[in-house]
Amino acid sequence: MSTLGALSVIFDLDGTLVDSEPNYYEAGRRTLAEYGVPDFSWADHEAYVGISTRETVADWKRRYALEAPVEELLAVKNRHYLELARTSVRAYPEMRALVERLADEGVPLAVASGSSREAIAAILARTGLDARLRTVVSADEVARGKPAPDVFLEAARRIGADPADCVVVEDAAPGAAAAHAAGMRCIAVPYVAAQADAPEFATAGLLVRGGQDEFTARAAYDWLLDVARTG
Repeated sequence: MSTLGALSVIFDLDGTLVDSEPNYYEAGRRTLAEYGVPDFSWADHEAYVGISTRETVADWKRRYALEAPVEELLAVKNRHYLELARTSVRAYPEMRALVERLADEGVPLAVASGSSREAIAAILARTGLDARLRTVVSADEVARGKPAPDVFLEAARRIGADPADCVVVEDAAPGAAAAHAAGMRCIAVPYVAAQADAPEFATAGLLVRGGQDEFTARAAYDWLLDVARTG
């Protein structure tokens, strides 16, 4: 058993482990421009942080009255995103440090993301995190994306963990809601600092209000150690 006892840790990917939201925004901007929507802004994009790619493009179809089917929009956005992900994505240094420490100590780890499996694989390979994070669940593999708990429950199943023994690391309100619905503890590191007061984050066991600027691997590990000791 690891130093954290029965605890397992499930990481969200985009905006949590890696700073990929700029790439998602750019992929979305390019996709919508192709379909006659020229003015998709960063502020527009922020509303979709934490929502699966499939659910994002389905909402675009409704919002912008696009005639293209969801599958087509999804394929185009994923193509643009993969072009960007293969050349420019970085892992947050403190998150990398936390992953490495937990992996070295034998803590079961997983990634549960709203991205496609192909996008997740490209990002983990590009950043080298694939060496430590081998269990991966995409929202495409479950019935419902976040804020439903499906992706986290499937990740727990694959690593053989009781949901009550899982801690989720998340940057977005839908993810924090999904963790709560799954019966899991949550470390919340808001990607959009202005959303730190969102009610979903109030359920987090540890809320790092300042986001990645304030997050440290040491503080997160110490919190996990305290949870492991006190239950």
